[in-house]
Amino acid sequence: RLIYLREMEDRRAAILKSVEEQGKLTPELAKQFQAADTKAALEDLYLPYKQKRRTKAQIAREAGLEPLADSLLDDPALDPQATAAGYVDAEKGVADVKAALDGARQILTERFAENAALIGRLRDFAMRNAVAQSRVIEGKQAEGAKFSDYFDYREKWADIPSHRALALFRGRNEGILALDLAMDGETGEAADAKALSQPEMMIAGAFEIADRGRAADKWLLDCARWAWKVKIALHLDLDLMNTLREKAEEEAIRVFARNLKDLLLAAPAGRRATLGLDPGIRTGVKVAVVDATGKLIDTATVYPFQPKNDVQGALATLKMLVAKHDVDLIAIGNGTASRETDRLAAELIKMLPAGNKPTKVIVSEAGASVYSASALAAREMPDVDVSLRGAASIARRLQDPLAELVKIEPKSIGVGQYQHDVNQARLARALDAVVEDAVNAVGVDLNMASAPLLARISGLSDGLAQAIVDHRNASGAFRNRKELLKVSRLGPKAFEQCAGFLRITGGDNPLDASSVHPEAYPLAEKIVKACGRDIRQLMGDAKLLAGFDPAEFTDERFGLPTVQDLFRELEKPGRDPRPEFKTAAFQDGVETMADLKPGMMLEGTVTNITNFGAFVDIGVHQDGLVHVSQLADRFIQDPHTVVKTGEIVSVRVLDVDLPRKRIALTMKKDTGAAREAHAEARKDRPAQPKRSAQPNRNGQGKPAGQGKPGQPKHGGSREAPAGNGAMAAALAAAMARTRKD
Repeated sequence: RLIYLREMEDRRAAILKSVEEQGKLTPELAKQFQAADTKAALEDLYLPYKQKRRTKAQIAREAGLEPLADSLLDDPALDPQATAAGYVDAEKGVADVKAALDGARQILTERFAENAALIGRLRDFAMRNAVAQSRVIEGKQAEGAKFSDYFDYREKWADIPSHRALALFRGRNEGILALDLAMDGETGEAADAKALSQPEMMIAGAFEIADRGRAADKWLLDCARWAWKVKIALHLDLDLMNTLREKAEEEAIRVFARNLKDLLLAAPAGRRATLGLDPGIRTGVKVAVVDATGKLIDTATVYPFQPKNDVQGALATLKMLVAKHDVDLIAIGNGTASRETDRLAAELIKMLPAGNKPTKVIVSEAGASVYSASALAAREMPDVDVSLRGAASIARRLQDPLAELVKIEPKSIGVGQYQHDVNQARLARALDAVVEDAVNAVGVDLNMASAPLLARISGLSDGLAQAIVDHRNASGAFRNRKELLKVSRLGPKAFEQCAGFLRITGGDNPLDASSVHPEAYPLAEKIVKACGRDIRQLMGDAKLLAGFDPAEFTDERFGLPTVQDLFRELEKPGRDPRPEFKTAAFQDGVETMADLKPGMMLEGTVTNITNFGAFVDIGVHQDGLVHVSQLADRFIQDPHTVVKTGEIVSVRVLDVDLPRKRIALTMKKDTGAAREAHAEARKDRPAQPKRSAQPNRNGQGKPAGQGKPGQPKHGGSREAPAGNGAMAAALAAAMARTRKD
């Protein structure tokens, strides 16, 4: 919003300067420009003064036809033909009466199109009534099969959700769809070709044009019709399409940002020695062991699958690494062969003695390959093969997702919808802000954090973050926050901004391990003195602190909110806002889509959330969709209110579509009515033609719809048919019977 306002103010200043240079800026006009509160309103006002190429209206004015236009508009009783005869002048390019009237029409058309108040009203009308319509370009049916839901599509502009809008724009950009807007009203063009449409009547009304039987009335009405069809409608079509794209992009970016925040704030497993497995078949399973601090200490490659099938050799290597490094966790990437690798890990755990059985967890490896090939990974692990760096990253992101994911460009993590279709600068700006917020909300260990993680802390640039790491390497661990001021180029202002987010565990001052800012230490000491306890005894003692009123400690420097924040921090010093670490348990024997049966209850991890539902990894290499209508036993408008990315959920299989690789899941209660509805839906559903496979995890695939007449039957770029068509009807009927019973 701040960026929008700044851009608008810059544009306002440029417009005022331009109009002033033209000598046309009056106090009243300047006041109108200052009162404009949107970019669109500014541009509408500027239209008459905008520097443009030589228009037909301008040529007509130069030919002396403006008085003709004015006289016909002011006095419709005049006969257009007779009046125009007086303006015929071959030397000025007005060859005959028709040329004179055409020139006058051009002048009036431009005047109508540059009336800011009228254009504003027409834009509002179009936003309420315009209908988007798309059709397939002839000969593109086979090439654009994934856009088949939009081959003959109509929907009100105001009702189009972001994922459908982006699908439409992608189809147009790929040359599959022709997309336009019908803005004459919900019924399209007027039934009577001679009658004016609603927008044309609005133009006529604005200039008091009406058919009262006067000589010029018909000509003036034709001018209004011409102005709408030739100039204003085209302008508003472009305007509304741009607005639709901006709204869709804004919503898509918001969805991506919320998903990214949930992923970054996922529960960390903590500082535990971890063995990372990056699954592979022919190229082998890459193995990396990191210690409790995330440092890479050992690597290997094993070949338990085809063509070598060296299962025993792989188990022996893994067993040796677990014993050698006292491994507590096994992180398995969720890519190709992840379930096979998961079974291998299960066999390994069975072989280990009772007191030394690590916990295995399947981890999202989204973006791991991007990090592995990055310059940062090369600096962190200079002598390690790229593929082995990926295994190390998988292990680290189990220990602390936030610390590892900040090393990856946010949009490479892939938890959005149509992320490659939106404005990349806006996307990067929004995602960077999310990462910064997440890092500052959690805080970082000053003596453990990497330079990329430190760079996300408020007040620290990439250079200052690297300077902190260099100082730490040269001088040893920081003992207190004040030592930050010894870091090269880190001055008092940067210290003021960053100090409260940097933690020092086991340092000189216990408060350095909390989120209490150094400037509030005198206040903390005042509270400690009042309690009569040592600071270490006081921190974490909620009962003791409850006996004091925070208002007693306020002064001219520290107000009540600050004191209350400090009390909360002393009660739970260094608290982490992230949830407790849990893992999903995939069901044995369910490893591919072919193993799924309707009615199965499974546990999975939410991998992505869109406006139309949530995608859940249930361990079969293809995420299933819980449609928004299946997320709860009540109406849900926003899926984010029910689930979060990374959350462990229990789901039931509704339907499995093997040809299209689609899995429909539900989180509703398994009632008899629901089972009956599902059976009826399967029985009644017509055979589906074979279509393109379900798109990948970042929502880059099949367009979306809602199943209304003239609209796509299935939702979302990754939407499954759950909650639509025969199934929806059957569910509704079953629920009605349940209420009746």
